[in-house]
Amino acid sequence: MSRPAPISWLLRHPVANAQSRESAALLVGAAVFLVGALASAITFWGHDVPIAGPGSVGQFVALASAAAAVVIFVTTRAVMHASRAAGTLLDPGPPGHGGQLRWYDIGAIALAHGVISLLAWLAVAGLLSRSFIGAVVFPTSATLLAAVAIAVTAYSVFLSAVGLTPILMSVILAVFVVVGTFASMLSASDPLWWQENLSTLGISDDISALAFNLTVLIAGIIVTTLAHYATAAIPAATPEEVRGRALVRGALVLIGVLLAGVGIFPLDQNMAAHNVSATGMIVVFITVVVRLRSWIPAMSRVFLLLGYLYVGVLVVLAVWFLTGYYTLTAVELVAFVMIFSWLIVFLRQTGAMLLAENGNRGDSALLHD
Repeated sequence: MSRPAPISWLLRHPVANAQSRESAALLVGAAVFLVGALASAITFWGHDVPIAGPGSVGQFVALASAAAAVVIFVTTRAVMHASRAAGTLLDPGPPGHGGQLRWYDIGAIALAHGVISLLAWLAVAGLLSRSFIGAVVFPTSATLLAAVAIAVTAYSVFLSAVGLTPILMSVILAVFVVVGTFASMLSASDPLWWQENLSTLGISDDISALAFNLTVLIAGIIVTTLAHYATAAIPAATPEEVRGRALVRGALVLIGVLLAGVGIFPLDQNMAAHNVSATGMIVVFITVVVRLRSWIPAMSRVFLLLGYLYVGVLVVLAVWFLTGYYTLTAVELVAFVMIFSWLIVFLRQTGAMLLAENGNRGDSALLHD
């Protein structure tokens, strides 16, 4: 039985293999706990604090966790890049794990982690404040609770950064879009925004519009990253297969760019560009679904049927909207959910294709032994 690596080695090689990553995550969490405890003690010293709201322990945890998430994610990816360049990355991880991320990809995913941490802890604090109406938190308790919460965030973000795969990125994307959109809905200055369309959330000058537009913009950047990761896992042995993979990759990148365009061009500032971005995203999605069988012949037939079903539902929704049976908001919400759910399943399908390809190679090697 191998002996555990000493802490001095872990500090020099925190992402070398699976064991060092788990140990490094604990060390990162412990370090953040100490820093968080010190900052919390200074902030809460000498007075009781509310659970949620301005000046509360919940607000402190949310802001500190968001900042810690961004810093830790960026730092961890930088360490992984340096380790890979130095040849000390002993275990690259599961298939699709070792893909290179561009600087804006890292920035977008780091912001996604930060926003998720921020909104998640605000939601937890809000729920607890409604469960303990009128309660306050003593300084010592507030210090310990805040330090633990920030440390848990740091531990989770570190493991997310070192274990980043297309599947994990799709989950991050889904969670980020959901929490960002709901935050925009809940903070909307116009409670009847839904009577117009989903894009109405992004046309005001308050925090609701900023949350919606920023969510859509970052989500678009993440989709362009997923386009590279997802298609890189597709086996391609012939020129036709390489061309088909490139076409799918280009289409997914275009979906990401158009999605970002929805946030860059708010409806009230540039209606033409906004509508072109939103409509174009749906058109490209339908084109990918229809052409996927010829572009990637190895794609699962069940997944292809799912895509055809999605297209059929979108057509029905369009007819219902044109006849006045469905509102534009309902159509946009359903289309939004369907496109993202299709993308997540597509990532799982391409991952399964890569595993099957590696398994076939392993079987062939065993037969030749």
